[in-house]
Amino acid sequence: MFLIAGLGNPGPDYADHRHNIGFVVADRLSERWRLGVLKAKFAALVGQGEYAGEKVVVVKPQQYMNVSGPPVQDASTFFKIPPSHVIVVHDEIDLEFGRIKVKVGGGHGGHNGLRSLSGTIGPAFIRVRCGVGHPGSKERVVGHVLGSFSKAEQKEVPLLVELAADAVEMIIRDGVSKAMNKYNTVEDAAQKEAPKQQKEPREPRS
Repeated sequence: MFLIAGLGNPGPDYADHRHNIGFVVADRLSERWRLGVLKAKFAALVGQGEYAGEKVVVVKPQQYMNVSGPPVQDASTFFKIPPSHVIVVHDEIDLEFGRIKVKVGGGHGGHNGLRSLSGTIGPAFIRVRCGVGHPGSKERVVGHVLGSFSKAEQKEVPLLVELAADAVEMIIRDGVSKAMNKYNTVEDAAQKEAPKQQKEPREPRS
């Protein structure tokens, strides 16, 4: 059994923000798996179903990003799902827009949603990191993630969402190692890491 947590901020004011890409991917997976309307539970929107012979639970925490952990913890405890079977989909400024990477464990890197999750269920969960690009300086990070995709990016967002949903399904179907081998390959022309020389140190974001 797997729990898929898409991270974001609730409410229409945040719906189109880069920070909410996890919510969009969670919605897409719900469509693919025909989960129907997600129901309010655990201070989140929750849907249950099955994929590739595995039971799946999709969770969209409905508190703000920096308190994403408790709803995911409550859901994982209720369904008895260990962190090794929790897949968190989130925005990642350290990846070029459009790129996906899969990671197991690690730090929060200034992402307050990951910080909250690490503080509640521990850091050993699986991450599907959705590249939203870096704005170039730390002063612009908050405005970047709490801002909408550019017009050019908006045309490509559906491709990013499909790619992330594919990654989640591959983790469930084939295992995280195979997904990492596929999506973390630097030779993949469709996915390029954001140039590090254009970035400054990260700062915590909402």
